[in-house]
Amino acid sequence: MDTSFFLDRFRVTVPQLGQLVAEALSQGGDYADLYFEHTTYSDLLLKDNEVSSGGFHIDYGVGIRVLKGDRTGYAYSENTEMPDMLHAARTASQIARANTALKNCGYGKGYPAAVRPDLYPESCRWMDSRSSDSIQVLKKLEAMIYAREKRTAKVIARLSWSESEIMMYNSGGELTCDSRPMGSIVASVIFSENGKNENKTSSRSFRSGQEMITDELLMEMTEEVVSGIDERFQAIRPKGGRMPVVMGAGASGILLHEAMGHSFEADFNRKGQSVFSGMMGKRICAPGINIVDDGTLGHNRGACNLDDEGVPGQKTYMVRDGILTSYLHDRISAGWYGVPSTGNGRRESFRFNPIPRMRATYMESGAADRESLIASVKRGIYVDEFSNGQVKIGEGDFTFYVKSGFLIENGRLTAPVKDINIIGNGPQALADITGVGNDLKIDNGRWTCGKDQSVPVSCGIPTVLVRSLTVGGE
Repeated sequence: MDTSFFLDRFRVTVPQLGQLVAEALSQGGDYADLYFEHTTYSDLLLKDNEVSSGGFHIDYGVGIRVLKGDRTGYAYSENTEMPDMLHAARTASQIARANTALKNCGYGKGYPAAVRPDLYPESCRWMDSRSSDSIQVLKKLEAMIYAREKRTAKVIARLSWSESEIMMYNSGGELTCDSRPMGSIVASVIFSENGKNENKTSSRSFRSGQEMITDELLMEMTEEVVSGIDERFQAIRPKGGRMPVVMGAGASGILLHEAMGHSFEADFNRKGQSVFSGMMGKRICAPGINIVDDGTLGHNRGACNLDDEGVPGQKTYMVRDGILTSYLHDRISAGWYGVPSTGNGRRESFRFNPIPRMRATYMESGAADRESLIASVKRGIYVDEFSNGQVKIGEGDFTFYVKSGFLIENGRLTAPVKDINIIGNGPQALADITGVGNDLKIDNGRWTCGKDQSVPVSCGIPTVLVRSLTVGGE
């Protein structure tokens, strides 16, 4: 990538980068890095066939981090004038200064950029798009939904995009750059029948230019948002209790992300806060189960050519054949454990320091088929859409609200269900997986993960049978 473009964008030179790093280390830090960001955002919201809100703005600045042992100093500037950046560098240096000597964890280890194609090239940049074109896309999606389902009462459609230019430099002399597009389209629909209302949402989000918007995509979203509406109006609240649960392929991956993925993030583990702390190399689920966090899926919402510490994105097996094989590392935790970073150091913007975060988290396909997994259950539930999950990282306990699913009776899907919770424990749920389908699906919805700061992610899962979970119902 042409570094001269990025140096010009942020109005700095390589010698000035070295000067900033030297100032950041002036109070005795072990390592320092700079994170420059120029992001353009646009957002349009269509309601009742009219644009109800819209916005366009630019975020610009630099974040400066200093590490001394396991102590972090962080400061940022919303401009790139040298006096202000030097002040931020001095501030970060002073914050990181410690009165006692701390271990240098080796987080400055070099990570040469991999030679490979860009994971998210654009053929039609969002910056070249017109608001009028975006409005027409939203109106077309709205019209398609109304035409497809007569019970449609209201459609709220949103199209948002961003273009980010990122430049990173560290005290090891590594200069890395990345251009990151992101486009998202969402349709939230209210359906009405005989005085009752139901709602459903469909979304798509990719690291892609405006070429992602096609008639096929709009039709796919239309079919998704109207499918299952009959069942939503007919759904019952079943009797609760402990029972087998079959999780449908795709969006059920959010349970994998929340209930298990966060517990694999290395900062929780090195601090002893995760239920998986100290379990590296141990069996945590059945042989044949592989759980992955992947930054290399082309155009995926969680993809990264580089993470936010300049480490190349990669595919990381957290669980291989049922054995815990890796946590998700940034430079700090990698240095602490004495292993290479997995490229999971991510941040919301230049205003935040990077921490271990997921990218695209999924379970690989197994050998079973969906129908046989359902047929093996005498009484249980099948769930395919979750929301409002809560997880306790230390204990692994979780609860998720189920938006749609079915009773399983004598191996068959019967009555649709709603208004239930799934309650369990992450490690126990992993241990209780007795069947993994051959139908892995990555859900390309607009997933965003919050952990003091927000980052885009994606998730996926094949159809999975869990022997026993608590279902909160009647």
